Amino acid sequence: MHKDRWLKLEKLIKTDDLIKLRKVNQKMKREKHEKIMAEVWDEVNTALSDKRGLIAHQSRLAFSVSLGAVNILEIYLHNLNVLKEGVKIDHKWFKRKMETVFEHLQNQITSPIISIQRIEEIVDIVRKIEEKRDDLAYGSSATEEVLQEKINLLFKLKEITKC
Repeated sequence: MHKDRWLKLEKLIKTDDLIKLRKVNQKMKREKHEKIMAEVWDEVNTALSDKRGLIAHQSRLAFSVSLGAVNILEIYLHNLNVLKEGVKIDHKWFKRKMETVFEHLQNQITSPIISIQRIEEIVDIVRKIEEKRDDLAYGSSATEEVLQEKINLLFKLKEITKC
């Protein structure tokens, strides 16, 4: 009898420790996302305030806005407690058809993808941000308008997800 109670207590302690470890891990992930987003917003704000214009920041903006979009999506899914442990969303997924993007995302979350509020709108924005990302990052010059639209999409994503 005493041994049974000890085993139950041992299981409870392990479960409690696991819960604590998960909370610490979630806090660390949140801090990592916050650090990344601070860098993204710093680059966006620097580019927006630069007298030379956005073109002078084209490559950095392309990378930063892409990184920001994926991080906002990850934060959003974390906040909903549906992102599986250790998952990393790949920006390259968003260059594919919408159905394929949803398949990739579904494999990364614990709830049905269709149950995620505004997921179609969110994915559509990330896909628009990812359009021509590599051309902007590595290719010839874009226009101020194209770069401003990418920034506007990032702000819209932030607003929709409240992240």
